[in-house]
Amino acid sequence: MGDTTHSNRAKCATLWIVQFSTIARRQGRAPSSLGLRPPLMRIVEATRRSWGRHALVHGAKNLIAALLAWEFATFWMPGERPYVAVATALLMVNASTVYRSVTQAARSMATRAAGVLLALGTVWLLGSTAGSIAGIVGIALVAAGSRASDDRLQVASTAVLTLTAAAAAPVGHVVLTAIAALSGAVMGVAVNALIMPPIHLDESDDAVRDLARVMGALLRDMGHGLRDRQHAARAHGWVEDGRGLGRRVADARERVQQGQESLRWNTCWAVHPQRRPVTYGDMLSTLHGVSLQVRGIARTLADNVDDTHTDHHLGQQFLDRYAEMLKLAGQAVEAFVEVDGAACPAEAREGLRAAIDRARAWHDTMTDLIGRGALVKPGAWHVYGSLMTDVERLLVDLDHAGRI
Repeated sequence: MGDTTHSNRAKCATLWIVQFSTIARRQGRAPSSLGLRPPLMRIVEATRRSWGRHALVHGAKNLIAALLAWEFATFWMPGERPYVAVATALLMVNASTVYRSVTQAARSMATRAAGVLLALGTVWLLGSTAGSIAGIVGIALVAAGSRASDDRLQVASTAVLTLTAAAAAPVGHVVLTAIAALSGAVMGVAVNALIMPPIHLDESDDAVRDLARVMGALLRDMGHGLRDRQHAARAHGWVEDGRGLGRRVADARERVQQGQESLRWNTCWAVHPQRRPVTYGDMLSTLHGVSLQVRGIARTLADNVDDTHTDHHLGQQFLDRYAEMLKLAGQAVEAFVEVDGAACPAEAREGLRAAIDRARAWHDTMTDLIGRGALVKPGAWHVYGSLMTDVERLLVDLDHAGRI
């Protein structure tokens, strides 16, 4: 009996090692696909350094969940091999949030129960034959309608597997397998909720800050390019960088939503809240609007370079002054994200206010010069208006959010 127990636990440990290795590979993967620029590489290095600690925590939770699921299922089903319980526990304990582990467990149990009931009902009516499988598939297709959801397909696949198992073993064995899966889900959810439950506030914070820094860097880069007379060669590169902002906004939104979700049903946060609730959603909405204006500026500059009408091209005197305004706008965007995370929020807010005021003052000066015809060429009036409007909207969005 002792050798059998030792062998079972060894197999359980083997399952955990495979799961741990998968997690380690995923977390250790370098985020080269994000296209990070050199100013952000220090953040990447910090993420790599913290990988070992996160991998250790995840590995420990996997081991605890696997062993508890094994012991708990063995207690209810002596003499059985509760590998299904261990596998289910590992799936639940690795959910990204406590809320997701609970909902995944509930959905998994519901689909398993529906599949078992469907299989047993079909066997009772048609017997364990090929006709039963056809009946299960037909019921699943009719229930799914024109768009088959994943849950309904899982019900059908579970029913087919249950039918196969029932043909080779007593129906009671199928019920025990379902109980094992339930016990594994309970253990996985419990471990994920009670032992260092995941909180993703830092990830959402970093994503929003990175987005603002990249936008500010792009604005300043366009300013340097205009000042150094390089806009003809670099304008299309700015357009590509502007398109990349859309992907960064989507990534930041996903991380912010995950951060907010990680606080739901989180026992650690409920007992010992460490910071104020997440408000990055409002900040992200503002930055999304700003990103549209930045992309508009880049596109207008590129279109003007490609315009074949020489009298439509922007004057260099305007470009020199506009370069300074883009530099100030970039500083305002970067200062915007420092308000919430600064050690002295009042000073950070004053810095944001000063950055916005400098940019708006420069905008007013340029608007006055354009109105008096000091900077413009008559044929390019529409280009001047577009560029000035985009900067004005950018500053209005920052100013409005900064006053909230």
